[in-house]
Amino acid sequence: MWERFKAWVQANPVKAGVWAGVIILLILGFVIPVPTPHVALSGEPIFSDGPRWLTNSMVATVVVDIVLILLALLATARMKLVPSGWQNFMEMVVEYLYGLAESIAGRDARKYFPWVATIFFFVIISNWSGLIPGVGSIGFFHDAAPTTEGEHALVLGRQLAMADGNLLLVEPAAADAAPAAAEEEHRVFVPLFRPPSADLNMTFALSLIVMTMVQVWGVRALGGGYFRKFFNLSGEGFMKYINGFVGILELISEFSRVLAFGFRLFGNIFAGEIVLATMAFLIAFLLPIPFYALEIFVGFVQALVFMMLALVFFTMATISHGHDDHEHSH
Repeated sequence: MWERFKAWVQANPVKAGVWAGVIILLILGFVIPVPTPHVALSGEPIFSDGPRWLTNSMVATVVVDIVLILLALLATARMKLVPSGWQNFMEMVVEYLYGLAESIAGRDARKYFPWVATIFFFVIISNWSGLIPGVGSIGFFHDAAPTTEGEHALVLGRQLAMADGNLLLVEPAAADAAPAAAEEEHRVFVPLFRPPSADLNMTFALSLIVMTMVQVWGVRALGGGYFRKFFNLSGEGFMKYINGFVGILELISEFSRVLAFGFRLFGNIFAGEIVLATMAFLIAFLLPIPFYALEIFVGFVQALVFMMLALVFFTMATISHGHDDHEHSH
């Protein structure tokens, strides 16, 4: 048996090395201690004494914006009639996205495309930014502010220590260790970067922008008549009340889209971030790789869904105008 294995290793040194590396990484994954995953629902201020608005997700958003600008500049720096390289790739992506937009919005795709394409590129880079090594794991330790005054109070002799609102009797031998332990518990890790899509502030801001533009396109297409679907008292008798109630439902639906938009993107990306952190916590090597592949796919799908829903809402806001034009043309 050993001779056959030795002969296989000599005949396939590359495969043997790969399998040996995989086995070693799996063993190390069980042995090497991994820090507890850091979980936070929103962006956290980078500096403990700095401005509260300067969060790690805000910094990551600025980085994503810079990456978008650089990608656009690289794609258009040396435009050629016969594209190649990065220009060719970007033209292929833009052409594919424009085909999708045209299949939904028709002639109006040219009008909406700059908005929805920008949304797609911004969201997909934001989603994928969380997969970059170091994002979410490189950061600072901050000292958390005490929640109550005198939280770390100590009494001499047989000492009474207060930590996290709980009173503890501490023997003299352990008295010196109590303040250090309490201080260690109050050190909070804050990542330098946080994926923008994993912050509710960003997803809600983006959904508010989209729904605001829905109203803008609707008013541009239909004028003041666009708001009749929200405040409709037409009809006679009981139908007037029914139409008014339907208008209220339409208004509620418009606001609920903001919540649905924001929570859908945040929920999917935040859940993926938790899954990756959990898998890395269980086994540091190899186990997270399939989940990385899954999150790449999920990030693309969520960006595409966000873009397509925005395009559908833009089109629905002006569809009555399109019917009017069609009737006038006849």
